[in-house]
Amino acid sequence: MTVQPIDVALDASIEGFLIGSPVSIIREYASTPGSGPRLHRHPYVETFVIHRGRALFTVGEEQVVGAGGQILVVPALVAHRFEVLDGGTYEATHVHANDRFVTEWLE
Repeated sequence: MTVQPIDVALDASIEGFLIGSPVSIIREYASTPGSGPRLHRHPYVETFVIHRGRALFTVGEEQVVGAGGQILVVPALVAHRFEVLDGGTYEATHVHANDRFVTEWLE
């Protein structure tokens, strides 16, 4: 078993290989409406565990508002992006099903 302290930053990231884990995580904390990553994809599944706030997700040709208390799963190789919506801070844990971040930026 490995016990890893969590970085104090609310928007910290950790690649799994650094701690002996098969997954990598991004702790997302954003309060600026419209902020978020541009369109991209990964060769593995990404799972968004949304703790609070709301964001508009574009996944392939679909759009959905993800909100606190929800989990969104984006399949491997599907282009996606999100942008924080008005009304509070978006706080989530993004789980990358890979021990390293691999991202292809599409815009």
